[in-house]
Amino acid sequence: LASCAIIIGLMHWLERIANLLFPLVLLLLLASGIPQISTPQQQVHLLAWDNSFDYTTWTMKALWVKLGQAALGSPRYLDPASQVGTVREYLRLVEQIQQVENDIRIIYADPNVSDARAASASERALLADLSRQYDAVAPLAEATLETQVTEILREQGLTLGGQPIPWVLYHITPLPQNLVVSPRERIEQKTSYLLDPDLTTEQAESVEAAVDEKMNVSSLVVPVGGIALYPTMVMRTTALGWLSDTIAHEWIHIYLAYQPLGWNYETSPEVRTMNETTASIAGNEIGRILMERYYPEFVHRYDSTRQLAAVDLGPIGPGTFPPPFDFRAEMHETRVRADGLLAEGKIDEAESYLEARRQVFWARGYAIRKLNQAYFAFYGAYADVPGGAAGEDPVGPAVRELRARSANLKDFLDQIGRMSSFAELQAALE
Repeated sequence: LASCAIIIGLMHWLERIANLLFPLVLLLLLASGIPQISTPQQQVHLLAWDNSFDYTTWTMKALWVKLGQAALGSPRYLDPASQVGTVREYLRLVEQIQQVENDIRIIYADPNVSDARAASASERALLADLSRQYDAVAPLAEATLETQVTEILREQGLTLGGQPIPWVLYHITPLPQNLVVSPRERIEQKTSYLLDPDLTTEQAESVEAAVDEKMNVSSLVVPVGGIALYPTMVMRTTALGWLSDTIAHEWIHIYLAYQPLGWNYETSPEVRTMNETTASIAGNEIGRILMERYYPEFVHRYDSTRQLAAVDLGPIGPGTFPPPFDFRAEMHETRVRADGLLAEGKIDEAESYLEARRQVFWARGYAIRKLNQAYFAFYGAYADVPGGAAGEDPVGPAVRELRARSANLKDFLDQIGRMSSFAELQAALE
């Protein structure tokens, strides 16, 4: 693990240096009059690099935490009941922290409070105490969930000599925001770029405006719940079902990275959708087993939907109790209509239609900041559930059909992992 840490740290350090030097080199080339042909990724990097996510610092800090956990071997010294209790305590602390943070925000927003700092003194003291408790419990909870996921992977035959390759390692952390770029004339993710977790909405819109103007594309900064770095990154949440799904989902991405499906992730939108849908299906299955075995009292709250509804699409618009509204069906209809308009070359009409539909969603209580081609390029790749942002894209249904025909999860992952194109998936089904 120490050697792994050194190698990964060095790789990301070199990547960071390259990222920092790229804009300077590009400017020198332009100044010298040398013709420059850049990829979409390079263009986006030039426009957004000053808000980029620092891979190196995060990776080294996360590996340091994981090395400490490995040295202590904490969960091994706890009986199963105590391990489960640690995770429950973690969830309790996260819920309390979120409540106190919200109380503080309300105090600062109250126009009748003249000295918000003084008025929130007790809340801030409580938050500091809860944060200290969280810092002590969180590493144990992480290690426990890693152990539990590992046990399920072993039972599913997804290990070598009883150990998953690589080990299940994740870290709860504020996640980077993801800048997604799609052409205006069709819905397709051309590239993406991770931005600072602390990026404000104003800054996000500034980045989007610059990218849209300079590249004539559709872009959108979206929140993410997990990222398949190593250790993998996972968002802090009280939703244990979602958390267990995501831990497994991101590990599946690492598992697939050693196979053709993972190698070819960036080669086409179809392969990306195959990869994301596969990880979603497998993550949901593993997460469901984990919940039923270790945390049955939470199963009734379990939500296997990978869309980050609580982050980006939650009912936080006007009205506390919006009328019944089938979000997935409405989003499916929106995607199909937008695809049709774009296929006819009616780009401006499609974009006007999407903005009108965004206002419909807003009126129904869904606060979508921007509904455009990039939105569907990102969310449409998670096609483990019928309907929604994927529209009529045939890739998701084909992946789901392959899983339905497979004898078990390992058989499914072995089959699809060997594929490097959608054509291979279609041939397998035929």
